[in-house]
Amino acid sequence: MLKSLDAPLQVAAARLHLRKPKLEDPDPIFASFATDPDVVGFLSWEVHQSVQDTLDFLQFRRRSWSNETTFAYIIELQNSPEIPIGMIDVRRQGPRVAFGYVLARPLWGRGYMTEALSSLVGWSLNQPDIWRASAYCDADNSASAKVMEKAGMEFEGVLHRYGVFRNVSSEPGDCVMYAKVRARRNLIGTRIKNTR
Repeated sequence: MLKSLDAPLQVAAARLHLRKPKLEDPDPIFASFATDPDVVGFLSWEVHQSVQDTLDFLQFRRRSWSNETTFAYIIELQNSPEIPIGMIDVRRQGPRVAFGYVLARPLWGRGYMTEALSSLVGWSLNQPDIWRASAYCDADNSASAKVMEKAGMEFEGVLHRYGVFRNVSSEPGDCVMYAKVRARRNLIGTRIKNTR
């Protein structure tokens, strides 16, 4: 039986601070990135129309922590704490985790999301029951694919008609999958040695 994933409430990276969402977060998130169609374009959720949309979204994310299914983190700059610039979540799927992320547009291209993703991929693969860390994005979202590559994840292929990005289309689109895995043990060699 798999142990529950004991996700830390906070994660420190070189330039970033990741933390569990708070009830005070909806207003700055709404103002920063939840209403930007360019930011939300390739996400599974739609542009927020009101702060209440953002509050509902965050309350759902906070409940997921207690269910130990998804661990959503607010991303802040180390030198500007308490100002959300994005989010990243870790979704437990048996012996695997999957990631999703979003970052405010003025901060694109500075390596912040690569830093956040790298930190959580490294933490995940150090957990005893996690063997695979993966993420995918729309095949046309080359910026997100670069984030995964720079975070040390390897391209695994194209998944046809895999993801629905409501802001792009109501139909599932093609996605690219990236992953990083823990090294395999040589189980065949171990079995052979044990039988001699």
